[in-house]
This record gives sequence, structure tokens and C-alpha cells, in this order.
Amino acid sequence: MAQSPQLRLRRLRRTGPLREMVRETRAHVSDLVYPLFAVPGRGVKREIPSMPGQMHLSSDLLAREAESIADLGIPAVLLFGQPEMKDETGSAAWDERGVVQSAVREIKRTVPDMVVITDVCLCQYTDHGQCGVVVDGCVDNDRTVDLLAHTALSHAAAGADIVAPSDMMDGRVGAIRSRLDENGFKDTIIMAYAAKYASAFFGPFREAADSSPRLGDRCSYQLDPSNVRQALREVETDIQEGADIVMVKPALAYLDVIAEVRRRFLSPVAAYNVSGEYAMVKAAAEKGWLDEARCAMEVLTAIKRAGADIIITYHAREAAGWLKSGAVT
Repeated sequence: MAQSPQLRLRRLRRTGPLREMVRETRAHVSDLVYPLFAVPGRGVKREIPSMPGQMHLSSDLLAREAESIADLGIPAVLLFGQPEMKDETGSAAWDERGVVQSAVREIKRTVPDMVVITDVCLCQYTDHGQCGVVVDGCVDNDRTVDLLAHTALSHAAAGADIVAPSDMMDGRVGAIRSRLDENGFKDTIIMAYAAKYASAFFGPFREAADSSPRLGDRCSYQLDPSNVRQALREVETDIQEGADIVMVKPALAYLDVIAEVRRRFLSPVAAYNVSGEYAMVKAAAEKGWLDEARCAMEVLTAIKRAGADIIITYHAREAAGWLKSGAVT
């Protein structure tokens, strides 16, 4: 008869309370940021087909949504805009009466303590869908950087707490920091999309933001999914230029990158649980192939375990409810 083991690691997993006592990683509602999509008009609410449960909302309804989100304990929202008109330079991006600027003002009037983050990019505003000004078929880095700084300043002037450049142009963080400081916005935080990959997981978002490139792709400025060292150079550069928070996007397919960024740098690390990652869970849950709550919370816990301090996720509202109710343990 085999000798019974003295070391029984299963002892600590025997009951729910025991597992809770020794749990190493906890996703908390205060970690979460909820993305929202601003559109022109009043009283506008449209579901985004490829992202079940996510809506296009006009600024008045965004303010009500932010109030509801705050009641759940979610501390922050990330705003994207879909303008009425697009042009080759994306000029609606820095319009002081633009969709994002209007949404920031309404949210801040309604929920003053809500942390409002704004996405700073031109892809949603250009008629060609690229993230900057196109010259001779290529995105012109330096001309784009100037417009991004102008856009970030307009967001800060509207009341944004954090501006988040997502374009992946070289030098944009330094330019934005200088423009903000020169105009009296020294306390406005920059959360840089520092390691943003040219990912297929962005598909549903591009429908939501109407931002698919009409010409070419974004591989010349977004990161190659095969590379980690290059991502670390991008993160280091953004920190040197003044980024207060650095982001890895997407999250689930790049947990190793999140872990390496966390290991090497002291700055707060954000990770974006992107639209494709969300849509996969939603689609499988709708077919009854998996338990949505358990699967989504497992994903969020994995992102937290990898080292993210901040998790941007379309599951934030539902996750807050599951955490509050104890539905997922």
C-alpha cells in the first residue's frame, strides 16, 4: 500500500472560504475602466451589433451612463468619438464643440468625481481611416504629432483628467506634454498606448468607431505581434517623454508583454481587454458554450495577475455587478 503524502496541497483548496483566504490575485472594481462611444445629437442610443451590450450614445445619455457606472464603483470611463463629418486631416478631433469634448463637459457636470479619459487619435475623424495625415500614401509622423497635441489640448480644456494617445506616432507623448504644460494643464495625466499591436482583435471596435482604414493598413506604425523587445523600447521612450501611465493593447493575447513591462518599469501599467476579446466571450456565451461571468472574470484576473494595475474592459459594468453580488468566486 502506497504511503500517504504528508504534504497535501489540496488542503488549502478544500472550501470556498479557504480558497478566498489564500487567493493571490484579486480583480477589484477599482481596477476597471469602462469604454464609451460618443456620437452627435441628443437622446441617441444605438446598440453596436458586433459588441453586444455596447452602445453609441449622445453626450446627454453618456452623462447618465457615467452616473450609473459611478454607482457601481467603477472609477473611470474612456471616451471615443464618432463625428458628424470626417475629412482628410481629422479636424473634428480638436473641435471644442466636438462629440468627445461635449461628452467630457456633460459627464463632468453630472459626475464631477468620475475620472474621464479621452482617446487621442485621428482614425475616427479622418475620411481615410488612418491615424494621421496621409502624404504620398504614407502617414506623415510629424504633421500628425502636431494635430494630436492640438487634440489633447482641446480634451484637457473640456475637462478631461487623462488624455490617452493611441496613434503610435514617434514623439507624440513629448509633444502632448509640452503643449499641455505651455497652456496651463500641467496636472493633466497622459496615459500612453505605449505598446499597441497591429492586432486582428480590434475588428469589432473598428465597426463601433467607424475607423477601418480605407487605404492600406496600420502595420507601419503599430507593433508587429511577434515582437516584445520593440514594445519595451516604445514603453521606455514614452516614459522618458512624460507618460504617467503606459498601456499594453490588446491584453489577453499579450499577457507576456504586460508581465515584462511590469517587471521592468515602475510606472502604472494599463491593459486594454479589447473588443475582439470581449466579442469572443459574448458570442460563445450566447451559444451556451461557456459561462460568461466565470470566463470574463477569469480573463480579467489573468490580466491583473500578469501585472496590470488598470484594466480597460467592455465587461466592466457586468464585472462590477458580479463582484458586488459575489456571483463569481
